[in-house]
Amino acid sequence: MTARFLRSHISPAAALSRTSDVGVRRAACNAAPRAFSTSNRRDKTAIVTGASRGIGAAISRRLASDGYNLVLNDIPVQSSALDGIASEITSSNPGRKAVPFVGDVSMVGDVERLVQASVDEFGSLETMVANAGIAQVKHSLDLTKEDWQRMFDVNVMGVFNCYQQAAKQMIKQGSGGKLLGAASIVAFKPFPCLNNYSASKFAVRGLTQCMAMELAEYKITANAYAPGIVGTAMWDLIDEKLGERSGRPKGETIKKFSQELIALGRTSVPEDVAKLVSFLASDDSEYVTGQTMVVDGGIIMT
Repeated sequence: MTARFLRSHISPAAALSRTSDVGVRRAACNAAPRAFSTSNRRDKTAIVTGASRGIGAAISRRLASDGYNLVLNDIPVQSSALDGIASEITSSNPGRKAVPFVGDVSMVGDVERLVQASVDEFGSLETMVANAGIAQVKHSLDLTKEDWQRMFDVNVMGVFNCYQQAAKQMIKQGSGGKLLGAASIVAFKPFPCLNNYSASKFAVRGLTQCMAMELAEYKITANAYAPGIVGTAMWDLIDEKLGERSGRPKGETIKKFSQELIALGRTSVPEDVAKLVSFLASDDSEYVTGQTMVVDGGIIMT
């Protein structure tokens, strides 16, 4: 009786509205599913900073194989290695081109010229990979103001400069774009004696999220990638310095961490990170923004 009483008191207008809502929901459910994007990355351009070695070089090689033209950046001391990577990529990827650009990402003027180099060479910029970074192993009680300043100049302001200048160009082009930044597992859980480095990578997470919110209206996504223990010169330094503090021979600290912390049981290689960056630079990640994705073999589980 109660149910019949309630139904009898639904107004005609409400009943019509409810019927319409049901119709809209049914139409949405029955609509053809949205097709996956099938566009490739031919004739798109990416900038990769810190590109002369390690993770940056691996990312550059992978994006070139994905179809990107590239502007590769690093600091003057790495110019010879940078030229070598650019030449290798151009010769091994027919129809693709990689050009070197020497500059310091902590200097906004250098980054402005870096973005302009992409436009001058290739006509546009679709993806910015702010990969350049530095590390320092030092006990918190020994860190100086200069240590903190240098770390944040490169790891935070460097990423911000790249995001900001690339976004300005992407907005001018009017076709969206992708901003990608280098974070780290220490952006989720710091390591001892990596205080200022850990803090800088936490900052990359925050500025990436803020950029994602502010730039969504322009169809620009912003994401970061967080490598774990990778066989690169940076981790060689971390291994050596932590080993000095603990009395372990060179190579033993990274071996111990790999065995005890990594679920998959092996030290990462730069290509592991490049695969994630390839996804984040692709059309398949068009609905992903504001994320810091971990690629560490199972150290940090989010």
